[in-house]
Amino acid sequence: MGKTTRKLEVVSPVPADIDIANSVEPLHISQIAEELNLSPKHYDLYGKYKAKVLLSVLDELEGTGDGYYVVVGGITPTPLGEGKSTTTVGLCQALGAFHDKKVVTCLRQPSQGPTFGIKGGAAGGGYSQVIPMDEFNLHLTGDIHAITAANNLLAAAIDTRIFHESTQSDKALFNRLCPPNKEGERSFSDIMFRRLKKLGISKSEPKELAPEEVRKFARLDIDPDSITWRRVMDVNDRFLRKITIGQGPEEKGMARETGFDISVASEIMAVLALTTSLSDMRERLGKMVIGNSKAGDPITADDLGVGGALTVLMKDAINPTLMQTLEGTPVLVHAGPFANIAHGNSSIVADKIALKLVGPGGFVVTEAGFGADIGTEKFMNIKCRYSGLTPQCAVIVATVRALKMHGGGPEVVAGKPLDRAYVTENVSLVEAGCINLARHISNTKAYGVNVVVAVNKFSTDSEAELNAVRNAALSAGAFDAVICTHHAHGGKGAVELGVAVQKACENVTQPLKFLYPLDMSIKEKIEAIAKSYGASGVEYSEQAENQIEMYSKQGFPGLPICMAKTQYSFSHNASEKGAPSGFVLPIRDVRASIGAGFIYPLVGTMSTMPGLPTRPCFYDIDLDTATGRVIGLS
Repeated sequence: MGKTTRKLEVVSPVPADIDIANSVEPLHISQIAEELNLSPKHYDLYGKYKAKVLLSVLDELEGTGDGYYVVVGGITPTPLGEGKSTTTVGLCQALGAFHDKKVVTCLRQPSQGPTFGIKGGAAGGGYSQVIPMDEFNLHLTGDIHAITAANNLLAAAIDTRIFHESTQSDKALFNRLCPPNKEGERSFSDIMFRRLKKLGISKSEPKELAPEEVRKFARLDIDPDSITWRRVMDVNDRFLRKITIGQGPEEKGMARETGFDISVASEIMAVLALTTSLSDMRERLGKMVIGNSKAGDPITADDLGVGGALTVLMKDAINPTLMQTLEGTPVLVHAGPFANIAHGNSSIVADKIALKLVGPGGFVVTEAGFGADIGTEKFMNIKCRYSGLTPQCAVIVATVRALKMHGGGPEVVAGKPLDRAYVTENVSLVEAGCINLARHISNTKAYGVNVVVAVNKFSTDSEAELNAVRNAALSAGAFDAVICTHHAHGGKGAVELGVAVQKACENVTQPLKFLYPLDMSIKEKIEAIAKSYGASGVEYSEQAENQIEMYSKQGFPGLPICMAKTQYSFSHNASEKGAPSGFVLPIRDVRASIGAGFIYPLVGTMSTMPGLPTRPCFYDIDLDTATGRVIGLS
């Protein structure tokens, strides 16, 4: 790719991720930016190793052609790990440092919940990482903090409005919302004119409203039982999943049950990921529905008068963060994780900027969360619909060990040594587990993209086992299947994967195909996705039926679907490995993210606030006070 790429000095056995990250001095981020032809006017520095790339770059590069677009997903994840982020980084290091291609890696920002909880960080691993690894996994440039602040401002606005409407008359409310000046004229702000327009009240100049207009303008009459907006924080805190608010003496009689989600599950995160411009983000934030009026009409953030303030809090977060890999190739970090309870993809704006920066012949590799049934499905059916972008290749990451578990291998228990089945040759177990890989390949090929399987090699894998995976992948229709060692060797270990991905991108013969048309009913779209999982049918709770009916009446049926489902199985039952079929998928509830632009059904019991394990990752994290370096982060 150019002068910024550097040769890694690898050692064996592979040291801890944080030790590898600390062993490499990052280049000043201006050097990474310069390699992408970004001048200082195109970015704002956040220290020496991070920068926010400004959206104005898109305007300047409007006539530039796009590079190849590659999405990385995986087989159904297991506790054994598949190395999807590691593969995304390793592939880009191979393309940039060994194939001399212009390349940008697009990754999601990790949540501090898993970083301090059970999963650890998400910067990749071994010799295929984003650095500085500690900054990537922690505060970064504050995007998640901005989302937390904006989300909770909206939550406060909801309860404040209910409180004041319960204690004041129509006229008093109106006078406080639109106080008259000395001449007695009303001053309507832009956001208040939005409200007037929605109500059909035409006012060309500030003046008094009729009594009925005053009531319509001043009273939202929010139904407390309909409120779906919850508070958020970026910590795994199971004790905040359900709380009671309004118990102070001044709020007597206004208590209600609500709860906290983890910040990255906020609709504002989804808005950030799916927006295409600052003006688009303003409209999406204003359209977010928080609940209904007592008459059954949807109440939005703009109805509450807070859409503009939310945009102000998010105005810097919309710019993706530029970082680098261990080998000096550029990375854009933006939006958040959790493809099980969110849509789990990095942002449209990051991908669009990256595609223009690499130009024709270059590569943008973006990661989709969890297995291809969740992250890649949402990438195709939600993200690509709104972006208008078309991927040429989809990578599916697998390991021999994980496929053994899908083939019926014994349970893996945290803290206990792996069963012999996972560290000794067992070809039949691998072959049995390849049924999971085959379904992911089939589902992904149906979108019209070429599929390349990346098999992350462990030292305990035998040649016979690796060949079994490769043969199964090719039999299932993969364009190619490549054995990779980028965890141990960096980009050098993914050189063949880079060759396969380039060939796959150059040999696309079909247009992008979506799983369902948007003019299907909400139920038909849910059932199309369920069928791709292997379900024989869908069962809706009474609550789900009622919500679907309400959203259809409110005019929201033409949106894509974002399924909230366990990542550990094609089905709703996390213990069902392999490729289960014939099950009935239970839809417990259906909610709407109107600002983000999707309907999300909750499959079975899905928690939007994870809990901490007995021994969280924070036990190992500390600061070396002599050097100032973070230790123990994984």
